[in-house]
Amino acid sequence: MTSTLARRSMAAVWHPCTPMQRHEAAPPLAIDRASGPWLYDTDGRRYLDGISSWWVNLFGHGHPHIRAALADQLERLDHILLAGCTHAPVVELSERLAALTGLGHASYASDGASATEIALKMSAHYWRNLGMPEKNRFVGLAGGYHGETVGALSVTDVEIFRSAYAPLTRLSATVPSPDARHALPGESAADVALRAAAALEDWLQAHHQETAALIVEPLIQCAAGMVMYDAVYLRQARQLCDRYQVHLVVDEIATGFGRTGSLFAHQQASITPDFICLSKGLTGGTLPLSVVLTTDTVYQAFYGTDAARAFLHSHSYTGNPLACRAALATLDLFAQRDALTTNQAMAAQISAAFAPLNAHPRVRHARHLGMVWAWDIDTDLPDFAQRYHHAALRHGLLLRPIGRTLYCMPPYVLDAPAIAHLGRAALAALEDCLQQEAALRLRTEAA
Repeated sequence: MTSTLARRSMAAVWHPCTPMQRHEAAPPLAIDRASGPWLYDTDGRRYLDGISSWWVNLFGHGHPHIRAALADQLERLDHILLAGCTHAPVVELSERLAALTGLGHASYASDGASATEIALKMSAHYWRNLGMPEKNRFVGLAGGYHGETVGALSVTDVEIFRSAYAPLTRLSATVPSPDARHALPGESAADVALRAAAALEDWLQAHHQETAALIVEPLIQCAAGMVMYDAVYLRQARQLCDRYQVHLVVDEIATGFGRTGSLFAHQQASITPDFICLSKGLTGGTLPLSVVLTTDTVYQAFYGTDAARAFLHSHSYTGNPLACRAALATLDLFAQRDALTTNQAMAAQISAAFAPLNAHPRVRHARHLGMVWAWDIDTDLPDFAQRYHHAALRHGLLLRPIGRTLYCMPPYVLDAPAIAHLGRAALAALEDCLQQEAALRLRTEAA
């Protein structure tokens, strides 16, 4: 039964990522409250949050440490402009992120796409300040996704997001993805990565004079269907960018903060990029915040009194104290919980729960990295993602496949019963969809 809240939402809210008419048959899920990894709808039913509320929630909903930090900050300072002012949370957060990444000079925004915009603008402006304004183009990986604002769409290679807006963007070039699923007989994931790196080298050799930056999602291209690849590609990319004087931008918006097993994915390649984009898990899933970190070399190219050389990009809520305080509390939890080590043990338990799904005859390319799992499903259902999502809800689980790729990216707080529920419900929802597929095939054959 459609809840009153869902009906009101359909009339008043323009929901993202779904054609609105579809909600007539499948109304949005009306969530009333959340606790830990569980969501509760307005009828009291609960659902395991298997995608961390779009990859943002790290330590469960309503974590007491983050709540306490926000309450304390609200008593002190809710917001102040960052133009000509500063405050303790933004300074401390910038210092801590610099210590964790080796990059400083934090520039703040509100979301991942805005972080991409900052990195792209800063890179092109850097080359302009150095007297090379022709270096204003960008290159990314095939299937890459970096946000949906106009600048971010220019480096996004997911057709459904950018095709309608192509006239508004200056589309960037793409080079082959190091997707490990592209392995030829006898090839390893590293072989695929090296082959893709060779293609990148050919492209940079021909186009480096007009190229400002290469932008990549390190180790996992999430919106492309949880594409996973070997870290050797990042090492090769770093070397090539150095050789051809091109910035390396790592988009850690989804892969950062422990998702791939290390605090930041690029650290598994032992490289230092020129720019890091962070968001999503930065505040533990509580408030919108993003940040771009860069090198002293980039910062010095803007340093001075000339406004034309300065980086003037800003937002009204840039460096909001509440959001920065939530981010600091989230970083506290990594240390207090020894989260990266704890996640290793949890990941092993989750992988064991997913063993029957991995072995399912309709699953292709079962893969796992850190706290991310993905499976390509062999199905004829053109609307598999929608059918699976609603089947999973019937089994008390929130999952949203990307096309025919089923994936799971849960919070870092699952206990044994939640893990068992996750494995059972994910498999049961797949079986439901395959039964629907079989029924549709029978009806088609009968007609």
